[in-house]
Amino acid sequence: MTTSSYLETTPVVGCRVYLHPSCQVIGEVTIGEDSSVWCNTVLRGDVNRIVIGRGSNVQDLSMLHVSHKTADKPDGSPLIIGDYVTIGHSVILHGCTIGNECLIGMGSIVMDDVVIPNQVMIGAGSLVSPGKVLESGMLYMGRPAKAVRALTEAELAHLHHSAEHYIQVKNNYLAGSLS
Repeated sequence: MTTSSYLETTPVVGCRVYLHPSCQVIGEVTIGEDSSVWCNTVLRGDVNRIVIGRGSNVQDLSMLHVSHKTADKPDGSPLIIGDYVTIGHSVILHGCTIGNECLIGMGSIVMDDVVIPNQVMIGAGSLVSPGKVLESGMLYMGRPAKAVRALTEAELAHLHHSAEHYIQVKNNYLAGSLS
């Protein structure tokens, strides 16, 4: 089963969302319309919530999780992903916030309480350390990730285009499943 409840929480999936049959979406997870979750990906919203905006995609083998609420940290560390975000293959996101029109490169790790604002690109294989707050319009790379340079106009446009491409791919899959 692709979606499953945890205690009294059940995933909420928007219109025209594609969930590959091999993915696992568990607990307090909300996925916005036109988004997609691909092969062997895990979204585990058991001890806190995961929210994914519209038109975003979470690619193959990615792991999304959260940190629980405590007396010292009553909100814990939920995972919030904006609109038109591309999460590359084998990415780990843990209790962070990602703005709109971002691209998180393949194999990257983004840790608790990181804030990635709108229009940021994280290079493949990067590690964003806990609590780091990034700057909009920048390319970050490395372990630990550091700002490398401002994104070009073409790269900024590509951020939205990448998400739109995955919307078309998921639409193809949805159309095939209706045949």
